[in-house]
Amino acid sequence: MGADAGERRSGKAALVETVEAFGDEALRDVWLFDETGHEAMFVRDDVAAKIGEIDVDRFVDNERYGYVTRDTYDDLYYADYEYTVRGFDGFEKFRTFLSDADRKIGVFASFDRREGGYDFGALYEELTAVVDDHPVDSFAPE
Repeated sequence: MGADAGERRSGKAALVETVEAFGDEALRDVWLFDETGHEAMFVRDDVAAKIGEIDVDRFVDNERYGYVTRDTYDDLYYADYEYTVRGFDGFEKFRTFLSDADRKIGVFASFDRREGGYDFGALYEELTAVVDDHPVDSFAPE
């Protein structure tokens, strides 16, 4: 017999567990954001020290441009937008949107670079499965 809704883990917990399982010790951070707010769900200690030196609000605002580019990609291409990956010296950043017809919640995570890279398509599919089990509003940043 399956667990009822009260016994299931929260959407946010499921999301973080999914990203942690994907990235293992290479996971640097996981963030949720919407048009007005953001929430750090996980930040590794060494990354937290580096983030302390930047303007986090400005950093997250830059990710919000994804709302515009997502709509642009959906209008211009013959395929649906799924995710974006950007490479930096030492890490890679993944961003996608958890959405339903009414709401889009952004999520981004970064991972230490590794030889052979990552299968970000698989991560996207795993996150899509998490969203299928939880209302999109349950991922809204606090």
